[in-house]
Amino acid sequence: MAKPRKKAPEKTVQIYCAKCKTLLYKYKKGGKGALVKCFKERIVEDFTKEEGICPNCEQQFARDSLIRGTPSLKMIGGKVNMK
Repeated sequence: MAKPRKKAPEKTVQIYCAKCKTLLYKYKKGGKGALVKCFKERIVEDFTKEEGICPNCEQQFARDSLIRGTPSLKMIGGKVNMK
């Protein structure tokens, strides 16, 4: 499979915890679909202390994984919202 594009997308989205509404990431998202994964190289600002765990309510919202050979976070369904 092909790797993600080198050039980051224009659109920046903010990712929030669905439970406590804490800001988790600012992320360069490509496309207009649901947020399924976050490539680590596209995260602009990281507000978490521990990877994949909300700093406020300590709920796990993502798992560390390799997608197409690139380090990424696979989001758990219903645990995050984006604006």
